[in-house]
This record gives sequence, C-alpha cells and structure tokens, in this order.
Amino acid sequence: MRTFALSKQHQFSTMSTLIHEESTLEQAQDLGLLPEEFEKIKEILGRTPNFTELSIFSIMWSEHCSYKNSIKWLKTLPKEGPHLLVEAGQENAGLVDIGEGVACAFKIESHNHPSALEPYQGAATGVGGINRDIFTMGARPIAQLNSLRFGKLDSNHTQWLLSGVVKGIGDYGNAFGIPVLGGEVFFDESYSSNPLVNAMSVGIMNADDMISATSRGAGNPVYIVGSSTGKDGINGASFASKDITEESAEDLPSVQVGDPFQEKLLLEATLELAKTDAIVGMQDMGAAGITCSTSEMSANEGFGMTIDLDKVPTRQEGMLPFEILLSESQERMLVVVKKGQEKVVEDIFEKWDLNAVQIGEVTEGGMLEYYMHGELVAKVPAHDLVLGGGAPVYDREYREPAYFKKNQEFNIDDVEEPSDLAAVGMELLGNPNIASKRWVYEQYDSMVGTRNMSTNFPSDAGVANIKGVKSALAMTVDCNARYVHNDPKKGTAIAVAEAARNIVCTGGEPSAITNCLNFGNPYNPEVYWQFVNAIQGMGEACRKFETPVTGGNVSFYNQTAMEGKEAVPVFPTPTIGMIGVVKDKNKVMSLNFKEKGDLIFLIGESRDDIASSEYLASIHKIKECPAPYFDIDEEYEVQDAVKTLIAKGLINAAHDVADGGLYTALVEMGLPNRLGFDITGDAAVRADAFLFGEAQGRVVVSLDGSNEEAIVEALTEKGVPFSLLGHVTRGKMVVDDAHFGFIDDAVEVYNNAIGNIMEGKS
Repeated sequence: MRTFALSKQHQFSTMSTLIHEESTLEQAQDLGLLPEEFEKIKEILGRTPNFTELSIFSIMWSEHCSYKNSIKWLKTLPKEGPHLLVEAGQENAGLVDIGEGVACAFKIESHNHPSALEPYQGAATGVGGINRDIFTMGARPIAQLNSLRFGKLDSNHTQWLLSGVVKGIGDYGNAFGIPVLGGEVFFDESYSSNPLVNAMSVGIMNADDMISATSRGAGNPVYIVGSSTGKDGINGASFASKDITEESAEDLPSVQVGDPFQEKLLLEATLELAKTDAIVGMQDMGAAGITCSTSEMSANEGFGMTIDLDKVPTRQEGMLPFEILLSESQERMLVVVKKGQEKVVEDIFEKWDLNAVQIGEVTEGGMLEYYMHGELVAKVPAHDLVLGGGAPVYDREYREPAYFKKNQEFNIDDVEEPSDLAAVGMELLGNPNIASKRWVYEQYDSMVGTRNMSTNFPSDAGVANIKGVKSALAMTVDCNARYVHNDPKKGTAIAVAEAARNIVCTGGEPSAITNCLNFGNPYNPEVYWQFVNAIQGMGEACRKFETPVTGGNVSFYNQTAMEGKEAVPVFPTPTIGMIGVVKDKNKVMSLNFKEKGDLIFLIGESRDDIASSEYLASIHKIKECPAPYFDIDEEYEVQDAVKTLIAKGLINAAHDVADGGLYTALVEMGLPNRLGFDITGDAAVRADAFLFGEAQGRVVVSLDGSNEEAIVEALTEKGVPFSLLGHVTRGKMVVDDAHFGFIDDAVEVYNNAIGNIMEGKS
C-alpha cells in the first residue's frame, strides 16, 4: 500500500509538472517567444522559468533588443576607421575623434510603433531616449535631427499623425534646449498606418572622458537615478517587435510618457557626475528598462547583480516585479558607483532634485538576482540574455520579389514628355515630397544654444559650431525609400552617397555613419531580401566613402495588417545619419546663389533617366521602375572634385541634385536671396530628364565669373565631367530661352504647400 501511495503521488507530481510546463509554454508564446526559445530558456536555467523570468527573456530576446533576425548581416558592415573610439554596439552610441581633443557621440533610433498609436508622446519620448544615449556617455548633446515618414498628406489620419509627431518633437526638444539642425519628411501611402519616426542626436565631449556602459567590482553599489518608475512603457520593446494591427490600440499602455524638464535636470546632473571619479559605469534605461540596463552592463565584463525591486522609486503602489523590471518610464539611468563614493552621487542628484537610490550591488559570477521584499523573484544569467551572448541568432529565408524583375523592364521611351515643362516644374515644387518642410521645422527651435551655423547660411547639411576649436561639425540624415524599394542594394548605396554628398557640399569630410533600418516583417522572405540587399549596398558604399558604421537601430514589423487583407510592408527605409568634420569653420559652404550674374556650373553628368524620380511617380503615376542611375566611382570622383573647389575658394555655393532633379536644386539655390537662373539644356538628354530626372552624382555650383578659368582648369585636372549651365538672374527663371516664371512665384508655391494642406487651404 505504501509503495502504491508513493507511486500515485509521483504520478500526480509528474502530471502537475506537465500541466505547469504547458501553461508556462502558453505564457511564453503570449509573450512572443518561439517554442524552441522556450526550450532553450529551460536548458539555460536547468528548470522551468517562472512568469517574471519568462518576461525578462521575452523582452531581451525580442527583435528590438536582441536583433536576432538581423545581427548576422549587421556584422558584415564595416566597423573600423581611423577616427573610431569605440566599436559598433559596444556603448550607448557611436564615438568618433574629430580632432583637437574633441570627440563626437552620435546615434539614430526609431520610435515608430509608439508614434503610430500616440504620435505626440511616441515622438517626444523618441527624442528623449536618443538624447539620453548621448549624455549617458558623458557627451553634451548639441544638435538633433529627425527623419519622418507618413502616408499621403491629403489623408486626415496622416495629418493627425504629422501634427502630433511634429508637436511632440518640438515640445520635447525645445524644452530640453537642443536645436534641430536638419531632417527629412517623406510621404507615401505605404506608411499610412505605420509612420516612421527616426530621431538622431549628436553630442560632443573631451575624447578621453567617455563613461562606459559597464559594470564591474563585486560589492560596488548599483543606483537608479532620475525619475520614478511607473507602468508606462511596459513591454514597449516587445510591442515594437510585432506588426501593428487593428487591435494595437490595446497596447497603448506600451507608449511611454516623457518629461523634458526632468530630462534637462538629468542631463546636468549626469554631466556633473561625469566630472567626478565616483562612477564605474552608467547606462540609459531605454528599451526593456531595468532589465536591459542590468543585464547589458553586467554581461559586458562578466559580473552579476543583486537588485532589490522594492527599493525602486515608483509612481504607483503595488507594482509587480515584472512591471518594475519591464517598465520603460523615461528619464532614468542605472549607475554603478565606486564603493565609498555613494555620498558624492547622492549629493549631486539631491542638488538637481532627482532620485538617486541604491537598489543593489555588483556580484561575482554573472548571475542577475532580483528580489522583492526579500523574496527571490527571478534568477537569470546576464550573458544569456544579451546580444552577442546567449540571445538567439537566426538566418531567415529570403527571395527576390517578382516586382524587382518587372522594374527592370521600364523604358523611358514609353513615357510621353509633357508639353508644358514649366507647369510641371511648378507642380513639383508644390509636391509635399519636394516642397519646403518649413511647416515642420518652424515648430522646432533651431537656434537655441548658439551653435547652429546654418541659420543664416542654408547648406546641404546642418553645421554645428564647436567652440574653442578651428573645426565645425556637419551632419545629415538621408534616405530615398522609393529608390530602396525599387532596388534595395543600389538604393541604400545611394542613401550613403547622398549623405556624403551633403557633407561634402557643406565643406566637410565624411567621417562615420549611424543607421536606422526600418523594414517590414522579417519572416516575409521578400521583406528579408530587401533587408539583406540593403545591408550589402550600405556596406559597399561605406567602404568606398570610408564611413564606418558606429551603430544604430533595426526596426522590423513596420507594416499594417488590415482585417481580411494581407499585411502591407512600408517602403524599406534604411535611414543614414552621417557626421563629417569641417576642418576650417571659416570655409563652411552654403547652397544659395549670391549675386546676379554669377556663373552656374553642373559637376557630373546629366542622364537620359527619370527612373524612381518624384516626377515619374507623381506626374506620370508610374512606380514600377528601377532606381535612378548611380555609379559609385563616378560619385566619389565628383565629391572629391567639389572638396577641391571649396578648398581652393573657387565657388560661392554648392547644392547636390537630389529629389526633384536639377530644376528643384536650382530653385532651392535661388530661394534665400530671391535670385533666378538662365540655363541651357543638354541636347543629348530629354528635356524632362534633364530638369526633373534624379540620376545621381551631380552637384550644382555657382561662382564669380572671374573664377571661370580656374574652375575649368581644376575640374579638367580632376577628370570629372562638367558643364556651364548658365548664370544667376535677378529673379526670372529661364530654361532654353523659355520662361519658367519668377522666383517669387516659386517661393510662394514651395514654401506654403504643406502648410496650406495642413490648414485646409488647398
């Protein structure tokens, strides 16, 4: 009887274990973990995880934190360069040496999904988060940029999203006190329900004063500093790692709430702390909150931590362990302090009226132990949670989509040339993708801090003054997603090349890039093909221009699943953020025409090409075509020639030919001083292609007539194609003796197009 009873109890225990594992597996799947990932977690722990542990693994193994579907290809990007001070992904942001003992920290990240549901807070907290990545390293942010994508502007939903996003960026950035020096806005129906909000921050610091995101020294205290922890942003990283659907509104609590005034206090306290010798390491609490910062800092050097979650300052009573661990409440940092230096830290944060609470200490062995009221609620190894450690890595299937082959069948001869090119030109100037984005940028403070050198001298890239040194910092964000969709490899290479071209036209030397890779669902083989080819194109171009990748962000699942219809991915959008150094700030080059009678030259060659142009898409409604003409060697040579002309002081304006083609470039050069142009076309090229085609590798320059002989000699010596287009006029726009209107008319259309739509005037 005794043996039978034990046998029955054993059977009951086994059955209970099976039931427990089945329910835990269901929980794991609900949290976004794959069945094989659940099995791997059990293997790592040597047991079945509890719910808190499952939550920890699910957030750290989400695509947003682990890059499990992208890291294989990201590792192929060039990450070495003479100016790099840290390896890509090693710290919170990239860090490059820009000379004279000064380093630049910079990074771009996405906040797409939160902005789709709650555009104001989604965008605002994106700005806050990226700035924290910069000042956590000990750098003071000096500039912000952003890259925004929305659906068609005539949609009420798009206008709501645009208004909220722009106000969120403006309110947070303006209150924080960092100027916006550049950006881009693009509209296409593929972004209708899933906008892209990519925020970039740039900061400077002494090259030797970097604060590392690391943890070491058993017994060193661990502090949480900044704001209190609330229930906003819980599972935000998981939310960003799945498709937006009609039910996504239920995930609204995943959107964080920001406070720029708290962030300003945190900035000043952090930079004051950085001047002491009291800290071992520090990391922003971004995606995954306490979970991410404790695991990544610990895994860097193989240490562990014990954390008392009940000591974390909270905004709500009764928060559960997993809520505290996964909350993405803003304006918080994790700091590992040198033992004995606690009062230094506490005094600084008390001075700035911010929390500074010891919540644990560093331990040997690499284990993270989280306690609540003395009870161990989770025990996990740090190394197995993180990217580069035990987080899974996948090699997803990819295949070329049918549309790509069809795009190659495009023939320019099948497109009828319009009879009234002047009317087409004016229509393009009013196209939201071409028109001035002043309705957007006038809501941003671009002059706070007195560093912006582009305020009165518009240039292709933003330029920030570095006080006390001879050099200045140039910066830009670029990506034509239409090009990338039509040919991901070439289109992404063009994005890098255009970023470099913008830096060069401003008088700078391209230095390095950060990227924000926005794509659809990685489990879709055609989407993943776009991703793989984009990475290959980026790598090729970065090697050519010697601009290593310092880090960035991958944002998958950017698509909208509508009821009864297949999910539609956004245009693949690998946004490139690039910085460059203007070695002599007195030689910053602006884009605007200076004087009537100045000569206008085109460096590079016009092509019989209208592929992927805004002209082809919006005037002819043709989207099935290849990317525009691009030769990376020709591009490099043109940029090298422009550098020479600027260095020799032979030109007084430079502007790249990009969206909208040559006509748009000329109008943009004329706008600031209300000057026009009189040019002659190219007999070997169709007139519409000459004016509106977007073939790459071209730069327009203007110069005083006395420099004509010198510029011809310099360009001939460089061996690049060039042509004299014509001259600057007092205000009339003329092409091949045909009147294209006056610059004042162009200004009215170009400057007010977006504002008129947003205000219901058109």
